[in-house]
Amino acid sequence: MIIVGTEAEPLRDLVGQHLGFSEWMSIDQEQVDRFAEAIGDHQWIHVDPKRAADGPFGGTVVHGFLILALTSRVLEQVLVPEGVRMKVNYGCDRVRFLSPVLVGSRIRAGVRLREVRPLRNGVQLALSLTFETERRRVPVCVAQVLVHNYA
Repeated sequence: MIIVGTEAEPLRDLVGQHLGFSEWMSIDQEQVDRFAEAIGDHQWIHVDPKRAADGPFGGTVVHGFLILALTSRVLEQVLVPEGVRMKVNYGCDRVRFLSPVLVGSRIRAGVRLREVRPLRNGVQLALSLTFETERRRVPVCVAQVLVHNYA
């Protein structure tokens, strides 16, 4: 785990560095169903295990945006805020869903620091996240995210 605060200078040496991996996380059908309900995406490839078993992936697949929504959990496991009063997910520069994730899979994400910028009363962290499954260590999702830490 890497300690991050609200000033850019102590983090500059970490730019370009891999900061660590999150823990492995399982995604079950109940979680996918709750996510589908929350966002209104009830496509059968996500929520109908019987039909999906005969579909192109051989089972139900996790919504790509559910994987992306795990960003906050990933960052809490890799980055330890010190002297940070408030963290804000500022946005994404680029997100790609590279391959489907079958429900029941375990995923984790690696985090790399791309850039650090000072802000008034804080710092912007530009981070790359690479999500992978336990069975295949090829990326299933890559995302460039921006986080603001405020003092």
